[in-house]
Amino acid sequence: MKTLRRLLPLLALLLTSACSTPQVEQYRDNKPQLDLPRFFEGHTRAWGMFRDRNGALVKQFTVDIIGQRQGDALLLDERFVYSDGSRQQRQWRLVPLGNGKWQGTAADVVGVADGEVAGNALHWRYTLRLPVDGRSWDVQFDDWMFLQDEHTLLNSARMSKFSIALGEVSLFFRKE
Repeated sequence: MKTLRRLLPLLALLLTSACSTPQVEQYRDNKPQLDLPRFFEGHTRAWGMFRDRNGALVKQFTVDIIGQRQGDALLLDERFVYSDGSRQQRQWRLVPLGNGKWQGTAADVVGVADGEVAGNALHWRYTLRLPVDGRSWDVQFDDWMFLQDEHTLLNSARMSKFSIALGEVSLFFRKE
């Protein structure tokens, strides 16, 4: 019984660390520093794909993004073209809150997207209302972006519903 009592704190620590996610602050010294308005102002092109929870490719897409400032806010007009020929448009309004924190809204975002920038990284969390077979699903996104150089941003987002993994979206952004 004494051995079990000694092992319980260690087991709890292992379980907690296994379930924890990185904090954006750990990237604060990474270079180059990500400046969202500077990167997204003007035209940016992106290429991406969605893979299901088993890693199978479901859909590929391209995105043309036009970014412009409106006061302190950053407006992003995203136009998607999917491999099946379908199209979609999303208009984001991103507002800086100070200390690297951002909030974003879009018509298909439920509530607000909460983001934080540190160093070369941006971490977003939000719920997106996705059309699926004539119905809508509210899907949670855990979204990480990393600036590679002044023209290149990599993005990896995990999608889940009721804490069950649905798949992953990967994107490569190129500033033009």
